[in-house]
Amino acid sequence: MTDELAADAARPVPPTPRPRRGVLLSLFAGFAVFAYVLDQLTKLWVTSTMVEGERIPVLPPVLHWYFIRNSGAAFSIGENVTWVFSIIMAAVAIAILFQVRKLGSRWWSLALGLLLGGALGNLTDRLFREPSFGMGHVVDFIQLPNFAIFNIADSAVVSAVAIICILTLRGISMDGTRLAAHKEKSGDA
Repeated sequence: MTDELAADAARPVPPTPRPRRGVLLSLFAGFAVFAYVLDQLTKLWVTSTMVEGERIPVLPPVLHWYFIRNSGAAFSIGENVTWVFSIIMAAVAIAILFQVRKLGSRWWSLALGLLLGGALGNLTDRLFREPSFGMGHVVDFIQLPNFAIFNIADSAVVSAVAIICILTLRGISMDGTRLAAHKEKSGDA
């Protein structure tokens, strides 16, 4: 019996089949569209039902809707260089689209889709909201205690970055393969 177990352990394990490219692109596009549409719909809801500066308790004291317009980045950093954020978000969106051809993992498809949807959500505000094209103020409305006020696009970007960090720490590259150093540590070599 022990010899049979040893023989089974010595047999090579077939690699996990990679998802088809079309499936990965569909996941990527689906998550990008989901994040973007949800962001824009919630911003439309906020701007049409609330007055700027209005605060509505949702789950006090943990969660409030608090409508503000942010000309800067997180914590209102860089309020006087809004146009720079527009350029950065456009560059990020283009860079993501160039990386899509490398996708070989469902998790990377999810992460890049959320990242693109979030970047485009806030870029839309920068381009088309007041005061002017490229200088628009982002609609923020989700308020948690002792934290910046944010929106769905921000949540999508932060979620994407968290997923990317986990994938990177686990040694999973964008094409879905494990990096050699992680294979050796986990005994996959």
